[in-house]
Amino acid sequence: MKTHLIPDVAADVCYHDLPGISPAIVYIHGLGAASSSWFPYCATYAGLREHRSLLIDLLGYGYSDRPETFSYTMEAHARIVAHLLEALHLKDCIVVGHSMGGPIAILLAQGRRDLVRSLVVAEGNLDPGPGLVSRIITSFSEADFIERGYAQFMASMLEAGARDYAHSLRAADPLAVHRSAVSLIADRLPTYREILAGLPIPITYIFGSDSLPDPDEAALRDQGIQVAVVPNSGHDMMGDNPEGFSSTVASAIHRVISS
Repeated sequence: MKTHLIPDVAADVCYHDLPGISPAIVYIHGLGAASSSWFPYCATYAGLREHRSLLIDLLGYGYSDRPETFSYTMEAHARIVAHLLEALHLKDCIVVGHSMGGPIAILLAQGRRDLVRSLVVAEGNLDPGPGLVSRIITSFSEADFIERGYAQFMASMLEAGARDYAHSLRAADPLAVHRSAVSLIADRLPTYREILAGLPIPITYIFGSDSLPDPDEAALRDQGIQVAVVPNSGHDMMGDNPEGFSSTVASAIHRVISS
């Protein structure tokens, strides 16, 4: 695990930096998760391990610091990722974002096209409004979530059998989780979907097979976005079918590199 100080917030962002060839693959995790726990299998998969890989724990998550003064908005997370890539002198990266990591990756590509060569978005939020997890989190005020909602939510995930997610959630700061959720689902113009459609880079959007049917599958194809499906998996595709997810990501990346 490596650290990088973000001077503006006096906090360290932590990440794994696995050596390999360019382009580097940058992994951005979802709400309540951590790249250090969700992406190691993918980064070391036979079709991907030759590439340099950065598994970033966003501020407030995993091993990274938890500054109380940080906003934890999607834009702020994207700026932190950009700061780290600049510090490592990386450009033209392939960015893989799951769930909340999808919008962060989209905003990163919008604001810093020099840093992003292509995107792989795994069931990332495209429109305003809550999903299953963010709906529960934002049903509490920030103070109430910190005081009682966080523990209740983690207990409910354990009871539902989502033990891998519950344990990564335990490593997240409840303040960060709540502020991130509020920003993730907020009304915004342009929407993540509109930004994604306007990006002049190769994009692959990945669904878990159990999440289908979904009208976005056809809608994204109509926009010229490559769509792929991970078999035998739902939203948490890295845990449901790590081999299938890794293979799907590898195929998306190889299409970009060979084109």
